[in-house]
Amino acid sequence: MAGDNEGGRERIRDDSGAQLLSGQLGKTVQRLRKAYNLSLSELAEQSGVAKSIISQIERNETNPTLATIWRLSQALDVSIDRVLTSDTDEPFIEKISRPDTPILVSDDGKMRLSIIGWIKTVEWLQWYDVRAEPGSVLDSDAHQRGSVESLSVLEGVFEVEIAGIVHEARAGESLRYRCDRPHIVRCVGDAPGRAVMVCILKAAVMD
Repeated sequence: MAGDNEGGRERIRDDSGAQLLSGQLGKTVQRLRKAYNLSLSELAEQSGVAKSIISQIERNETNPTLATIWRLSQALDVSIDRVLTSDTDEPFIEKISRPDTPILVSDDGKMRLSIIGWIKTVEWLQWYDVRAEPGSVLDSDAHQRGSVESLSVLEGVFEVEIAGIVHEARAGESLRYRCDRPHIVRCVGDAPGRAVMVCILKAAVMD
């Protein structure tokens, strides 16, 4: 579901400017860039990320978005997990505060998806806290073949449309559907909606 996915891109934007990672990212990007004998300009050209932004990332002076990290990992020909791998063996525990949680917003500005999943799983598992105003619409392109999405409604009423077929879910109900084709999620009715959305990428292909 997230923006900039292999095999499909959601028409949503990241307006959070939130901190996604620790300072380890900058060191890792610089180490991988030098291992490939790439200059900042060459990495910028291959990734589509501005040279100035890459320089700021390496100096830990900026908080990159998920889309930026994805583009850099593709240009460096490594998985996001490797880009984010720490050189230490310290016990792991992470707390993300509400202001630091990245948020994706639908084109109409009425549906907000807080990224509550772990960034290290973004290549195969993504999940979101969805808050929607009545009448809001999230129009999504197809993900790669075999991907499945699950929408579990906590409040309000949602509907999902795929290939012209519409299914509705109310509080306490869930919809699971193939998202390797264009699909539309709407908050219908007069009340705001809330849901948890989970997207499983690279799932087993369903016939």
